[in-house]
Amino acid sequence: MRYRSDAATWQVWRAISGSAVYADAGSNRGNLVHKFRRVMPCHNSKKDIAIKPILPLSYPPLSLGQSIRGMRVPTVSANGVELYYEEVGAPDAPVILLIMGLGTQMIAWPDDFVNGLADEGFRVIRYDNRDIGLSSRLDGAAAPNLILTLLKSRIGLSAGVAYSLKDMAKDAVGLMDALDIPAAHIVGVSMGGMIAQNVAALHPTRTLSLTSVMSSSGAAGLPGPSSELRKRMITKRPDNPTREEAVAAGTEMLKLISFPDPARAPDAFEAAAGRAFDRSYNPLGAKRQLLAIITDTGRHGRLAKVKAPTLVIHGAADPLVPLANSEDIARRIPGARLEVIEQMAHDLPPSQVGRMVELIAGHAAL
Repeated sequence: MRYRSDAATWQVWRAISGSAVYADAGSNRGNLVHKFRRVMPCHNSKKDIAIKPILPLSYPPLSLGQSIRGMRVPTVSANGVELYYEEVGAPDAPVILLIMGLGTQMIAWPDDFVNGLADEGFRVIRYDNRDIGLSSRLDGAAAPNLILTLLKSRIGLSAGVAYSLKDMAKDAVGLMDALDIPAAHIVGVSMGGMIAQNVAALHPTRTLSLTSVMSSSGAAGLPGPSSELRKRMITKRPDNPTREEAVAAGTEMLKLISFPDPARAPDAFEAAAGRAFDRSYNPLGAKRQLLAIITDTGRHGRLAKVKAPTLVIHGAADPLVPLANSEDIARRIPGARLEVIEQMAHDLPPSQVGRMVELIAGHAAL
């Protein structure tokens, strides 16, 4: 069946696997806390002072607007949903907006990466996509059969999904509206790269530059995951896993799709999977996001409309979304530049964070 060779198919198998943890793990400092950073101007120094209240990583799932040990969860209304966000950097600096991938929370962005971009003179904003993390959950929304939806989308039939990647691009623009940001440098990884492509194509006046990382154009015929990953992805998983089961599954997936970076801590994958589960676990949200990916069949045709300066980054060792997917993106966007990182798979390896900061900051500064 031809659809099995399509680039979107790996997303189907990944959702079936029950894994909702991403490979961008390993360089976040510490396993007990993450840092919500607000910046206050300091007139006695060239740099701003970052005030960093501590948020525990093991709190139970929260309702929107609920407090964490006396602190309000920072959310904004955007495009009909509530989006949780964090930011670091000078408030008047050019904005880099970070968009995360399928079923993955914003805590997957390595702290060193986020702070590195801020140190380069940017206001860096990351957020949880709808249906994941501490942003709005669309509980009860449509989540039709994955394979049937894929087949319907290929022959042009309506699939009745809860939302589209275009809606998720509007979320990003709505977040910018709520924060009074006229335009930003848009950076997305994996599914986030697909959303970023839609922002650049459909909202050109809001896009200063585009950076698409380990993503795809969605065109038919592009290669999917390796045979080893396909075997792992069709493994039956519990419908309601325990924490131990979910963390084990997430850890296994991270090991399979990540580069064997010696700079990564031995327990990094397990720690990342545990942090993600404890903060928020919503596999149905990941499935609805996957359905949005499957039904976004026209994105490759929109890429020729992208006018913003575009950087495309991909890992040469990516077993999940092979390099050919980003090569296709770079061919379709006029003037796009492709950067291939040899020591990178479908992850942001700790040893490559500095290079990623250099590439993205340099691109945004052009």
